[in-house]
Amino acid sequence: MVYLFHHAQPAAAVSRGARSAARENTDVIERGLFEPDVLIPEQVARRRRAALSGEKRLMLAVIENALDCYQKYIEATDRIGRTLFMEAAAWMESTSNDDIFSFENISETLDINPEYFRRGVAAWHKRLLETRRAAEISAGESAEAVGAAR
Repeated sequence: MVYLFHHAQPAAAVSRGARSAARENTDVIERGLFEPDVLIPEQVARRRRAALSGEKRLMLAVIENALDCYQKYIEATDRIGRTLFMEAAAWMESTSNDDIFSFENISETLDINPEYFRRGVAAWHKRLLETRRAAEISAGESAEAVGAAR
C-alpha cells in the first residue's frame, strides 16, 4: 500500500521559493549552463542526428556510409576496395529518383542540395589529387637532389 503525504507550505514561503527558482532559471539560461562556447562539427552532427526521425537517421547513415566509402577507398588497389569506391561514386552521381533510397530522394528528404553535395565531393577529390601530385613532385625532386649530390 502506498501512502502519499502532502505537506502544506505557507504562501509566503512558496512565493519566495518560486521567485528564487525563477531567478536561478534565468541565470542558467543567460549563462548557458552546460553549453560549450564553440561547437565542434561532431557535436553539431550529433545534435542534428538526435532531432531526426528514425527513417531520416537511416537515410543520413546511408549518405554518411557512401561518403565514407568514397573517401576511404578512393585509392584502393584491391578488388573489394575498388568495388566499394565505384559503387559509392556511382550512387552519388546518379540522378535517378526511382528508388526510395536513391541519392536524389535521400538528399531531398534531408534538405541537402544534391548538386551542391556532388560539387563538394568533386572539390575534395580535386584537392586530394593536387596534394598527391605535389607530394610526388616533391619526392621526385628530393630523389634528384640526392642523386645529384652523389
